[in-house]
Amino acid sequence: MSVVLEPVRPKMDEPEAIGPGLSDEEVRLKQEEDGFNELQEEKRKSAGAVFVDQFKDFLVIILNIAAVISAFLGEVESSIVILSVVLLNAALGTIQHVKAEKSLNSLKALAAPSANVMRNGKVVQIPSREVVTGDILIINAGDYICADARILESHSLLINESSLTGESVPVEKSADFVPADHVALGDRKDMAFSGSFVTNGRGKAVVTAIGMDTEIGKIADLLEHAKEKSTPLQERLDQFGKALAIGITVICLIVFGLDVIRGRELTESFMFAVSLAVAAIPEALSSIVTIVLAFGTQKMAKENAIIRKLHAVESLGNISVICSDKTGTLTQNKMTVQQFYTDGKMFCHDQLQPGNKQHEKLLRMAILCNDAVTAGGQEIGDPTEIALVNIGKQYGFDELAEREQNQRIGEMPFDSRRKFMSTVHRIGHKQVMITKGATDVLIPRLSRIETAGGVQEISLHQIEAIRQASHSFADGGLRVLALAYKEVLPQKTDAVREDGLTFLGLIAMMDPPREETEQAVAECIRAGIKPVMITGDHKITAIAIAGQIGILNDHSEAIEGKDIEILSDDELKERIEQFSVFARVSPEHKIRIVRAWQEKGTVVAMTGDGVNDAPALKQADIGVAMGMTGTEVAKDASSMVLTDDDFSTIVKAVSNGRSMYNNIKNAIQFLLSGNAGAIFVVIYASLLALPVPFLPAHLLFINLLTDSLPAIAIGLEPHSKKVMKEKPRDKDEGLFGKRDVMQITLEGLLIAAVTIIAFRYGLSAGGPADATTMAFATLCLARLLHGFNCRSEDSIFRIGIFSNIACWAAFLIGVILLNLVLTFGLFEAAALGKEQLYMVYGLALIPFVIIQTGKLVFRKS
Repeated sequence: MSVVLEPVRPKMDEPEAIGPGLSDEEVRLKQEEDGFNELQEEKRKSAGAVFVDQFKDFLVIILNIAAVISAFLGEVESSIVILSVVLLNAALGTIQHVKAEKSLNSLKALAAPSANVMRNGKVVQIPSREVVTGDILIINAGDYICADARILESHSLLINESSLTGESVPVEKSADFVPADHVALGDRKDMAFSGSFVTNGRGKAVVTAIGMDTEIGKIADLLEHAKEKSTPLQERLDQFGKALAIGITVICLIVFGLDVIRGRELTESFMFAVSLAVAAIPEALSSIVTIVLAFGTQKMAKENAIIRKLHAVESLGNISVICSDKTGTLTQNKMTVQQFYTDGKMFCHDQLQPGNKQHEKLLRMAILCNDAVTAGGQEIGDPTEIALVNIGKQYGFDELAEREQNQRIGEMPFDSRRKFMSTVHRIGHKQVMITKGATDVLIPRLSRIETAGGVQEISLHQIEAIRQASHSFADGGLRVLALAYKEVLPQKTDAVREDGLTFLGLIAMMDPPREETEQAVAECIRAGIKPVMITGDHKITAIAIAGQIGILNDHSEAIEGKDIEILSDDELKERIEQFSVFARVSPEHKIRIVRAWQEKGTVVAMTGDGVNDAPALKQADIGVAMGMTGTEVAKDASSMVLTDDDFSTIVKAVSNGRSMYNNIKNAIQFLLSGNAGAIFVVIYASLLALPVPFLPAHLLFINLLTDSLPAIAIGLEPHSKKVMKEKPRDKDEGLFGKRDVMQITLEGLLIAAVTIIAFRYGLSAGGPADATTMAFATLCLARLLHGFNCRSEDSIFRIGIFSNIACWAAFLIGVILLNLVLTFGLFEAAALGKEQLYMVYGLALIPFVIIQTGKLVFRKS
């Protein structure tokens, strides 16, 4: 006969005991006063307004000026090309912005479509938006909670709050009052929160907050007001664009003034100044940066990092702090048995002895007093129970076979007030009750203990040893379960008392760190990046994991949300660098932590997967969402999504970001040094009252055709491992320092010198037409060769002449295009003789030889 265990507990109240619920009139008045149960948002910019905003960027303004100048010079085709680039960039920017604004829509999707409530003395189903404060919610397993509510009744009620707290283990709910002051969200066990999911049991709750007043509403408000940060590259390009525009304007005015003073016609002087502006403006700069970033995102996607916002790629290289969630990012997001305690000894998870009857009994009973199933590649059940089943399988125990052989005939499910569960099984000819639960609750119910020598009366010394073992496990951040049993009489059908138990052992488990996390953390630290753990889990668990992987060196580096609560923003900013672990934190705490780091001048990456992470993801310089476990809200608020939810992937992305920034910087250096060469030649001709050395068509051919491909190829330079040995760049550091400006100037002067020689030779040997063609050809070829110089600070003979095939392809295409122009007289080019062509090729090679020799002699590899 089945034995059904029934604990002493109050009988569930009938609906009338709680009350009939609200009346229709009360509901109407509340809706007039408080509105509907829905999330609100501020008015968004239209796509058209966003599109117009894309033209306010300073570099875009420069490109527009270049288009106007080209049109004024009669180069309509060039104007069309430039404007096409500008329009393409504006369209891409608008699409990215619209995508980024989806966060709140995803947040709204979490709302339950309907709710069961008490109205007018009856249980009715209504749309969730019509729920008001004071409504009595009827909660059952499988329901989404549609509003914040105070628990009135709980019957084995478990609610998954992972979207709010980030922790995957369901929370036991109770009607026992918990003071809300300075209590973390995950510890408010008397509350059910909007957006959470009921995994087990049933209950009733009274609605205390709806819409924007709920915890998820507060997150929506934070998400609305979190400021997306401009990337360092965007800021530097903007600063650089302004400086470039001012510099070009000043130079053009000086040249224009000199020409007027020398008596040149006003129109001719103006056209000369305009040609100088065309030479100076790197028309393809914006599109080249976009293309290089786009190629970079493709490479990163293959390494499990999907970039949602293009310019965020470069920000990765500037990261100096990575704030990472614990569960699933630093850890495996899978509870795993770590240690055992039985017969007075501790064992690691792989040290149990096959054939030892006591060890086998511990494993068998752990999977019998258990409802989890792991079959067909699926794991169904509570994470802690799944861990017990998995450790059983490790030692050859199949849960289904064991349960079939040792049939369950009675049970008392886990209850948050009791903190343990019991099941009754027929094991052989005996009827055995197995009890599993919290150590402190089971110890008073123990009367005997199983040892290698058999079962004996338990002593005070043994009880103290069990307590110490349990505390030792807990201090290491492990979750501890005690296992005990007793035989029961087959004839007994009334309530079985859960006492007089025989202690069998302790099983300690945790969500362990990923295998690669420790190495990734160490690499971060070597690269000058501070890894920080931010978690909704308990402090002791967070400390244990952080210590194992190298984030934490001392317990004083950990702080809880309740302690953050009492700190002002200024105090948090002052103390932020002292902490490496932030435990039991709320969404408000997370965004405060990110802001405090940013106010210290750092570039912050923030990882997360839950709704609670979304505001901080948006606030951070780089928001990193989890692709496997992440909510759509988190993904929409992020800049990057990890398809493998792995912290080490972030470190790879940082390495890629640093390399990409160097490549972009080298590509810009290539463009600027080449343009500087053209400017110096024009200024030289102006000062000596010589003819114009370049026609606008020549300069546009170089800037839009032969310069673009090498610049893109430089942007595709293979990544160097050396970048992770460097410290993060200063956030306020300009795109180019004094040393870089000097290098660009010297390289520009070298290119200008050989171009001037070719120009003077053409003037003396053939006249102005030959001179401009020779100057154009020499400048073009010298810049094509200069592409190899700009691949790296080191010589190409050290990094590998053929390690970047794209550079060779760009060079060969450029040379072919140049020779087509010279052969067929395109772009107003004059026909050159063999001697003039030899002169062009010989002069163009000189800057390459000098620069490469200098790198070999003066730079260390």
